[in-house]
Amino acid sequence: MATSSKMTNLMRLLAPGLIVLMAGVSPSHAANVESMRLWAAPDHARLVFDLSGATHANVFSLANPDRLVIDLDESHLDTDASTLPLEGSAIEAVRTGVRDGGGLRVVLELNRVVEPRHFVLPPNDQYGHRLVVDLEYPGESAVENPIDPIEAMIRDQEMMAQRSNTQAQVQAQVPGSEASPAVPAPASVEVQPAQPHPQRDIIIAIDPGHGGEDPGAIGPGGTREKDVVLDIARKLAADVNGTPGFKAVLIRDGDYYIGLRQRTQLAREQKADFFVSVHADAFTSPRPEGSSVYALSQRGATSETAQWLADSENRADLIGGVDGNLSLRDKDQVLRGVLLDLTMTATLNDSLSIGGQVLEQLGRINRLHKSRVEQAGFMVLKSPDIPSLLVEVGFISNPGEERRLRDPVHQQGLANAIFSGLRAHFERNPPPASLLAWQRDHQRRPTGNEYRIQSGDTLSSIAVRHGVPVGQLRQVNDLNGDVIRVGQVLRIPNS
Repeated sequence: MATSSKMTNLMRLLAPGLIVLMAGVSPSHAANVESMRLWAAPDHARLVFDLSGATHANVFSLANPDRLVIDLDESHLDTDASTLPLEGSAIEAVRTGVRDGGGLRVVLELNRVVEPRHFVLPPNDQYGHRLVVDLEYPGESAVENPIDPIEAMIRDQEMMAQRSNTQAQVQAQVPGSEASPAVPAPASVEVQPAQPHPQRDIIIAIDPGHGGEDPGAIGPGGTREKDVVLDIARKLAADVNGTPGFKAVLIRDGDYYIGLRQRTQLAREQKADFFVSVHADAFTSPRPEGSSVYALSQRGATSETAQWLADSENRADLIGGVDGNLSLRDKDQVLRGVLLDLTMTATLNDSLSIGGQVLEQLGRINRLHKSRVEQAGFMVLKSPDIPSLLVEVGFISNPGEERRLRDPVHQQGLANAIFSGLRAHFERNPPPASLLAWQRDHQRRPTGNEYRIQSGDTLSSIAVRHGVPVGQLRQVNDLNGDVIRVGQVLRIPNS
């Protein structure tokens, strides 16, 4: 009995601790929903559940009518789901309740077909535990105003001609590679009228950084980077669209997030001639200020080339164009490497050249943090076939610069400076099929006919076909030799 009494007293002493211990061994997937956040994008909607702890969710679809069901075991709702901003999303209404056996059930009533996916995220510096539910819209584009299909076709043709020339040049230089079969010269010398010049727009892809649940850097006054850069990007897009011969494509035109790889992929889908990503810098000290311009580093370019080569089965369109006629799948590793290296080098050189002009323009309206174009391995700059820059418009962590970055007048000045640098480059180096190239050619050569160079043409064959001396053809087109390129427009003097 004495032993029994001692055990009883011991249990009484330990009882409070046992109760606490038992309370702490509740299932690990139990978590309450503290808040819900929704962002609507053109091609998807993202619903985020902020949770009190780690959890596991069961997500499934129901039809007639279309619904998405989200079940959380041993959980309950500590927020009002009716306050979610549903406008512009696939969600018509949100219903919540207690599911059979306990736990939380959230039902999304849908107004369109979606492809759902979900995942959980651990805490970070800004958020606690989260459940993310993405509703992706099949067949929809993240870009709200995509490129015109006819312009896309013209751009495809131009890009394929450029890639064909590049491949022919490299095959002639790489020992052991098979040269493309020569295209026979036309048998007839009949004059062929030139096709109308496409006069296409130069496409500028503008990427406001961050977005949605990723606010970017936050200034001492609470200014969020994602908001500032979207304002500047919209002003930049207005400048681009207001200039004949240019068209802007906004990669993000709202408060939603797009993956870093997807941003450059969208630029490629929209046939962009140039990609510029707009950000605001931040530092642990409030002192740094000024704008910076970044291009891809050589090390980043080398690693990216290696990655593309490793995934060459899925990247045939990079060199081959849309129809696959120039696919790299049947080329040896050396040729593939040289082609991609040449493409990346040309892209990087263009990026540095344009970056210098953008930096010069920014220096006229804002202090520069760095006086030259910096190079780094930013993910959004890793596009082998599109010249690209990342512009840090200023330090949002600097109180004075934070105030200026909120000022619409200063935002417009930054947008004007960025576009002035881009425009200066393309006015000097317009793509052959662009309106700017047509304007340049007509300003230089006000009289005569036009002829667009096609595959297999030589300067001498064009001269014979049109009945003009080769020397005169060189003179009116400012040619120093006989090198011409497919897609180039020659002025044919009157005989």
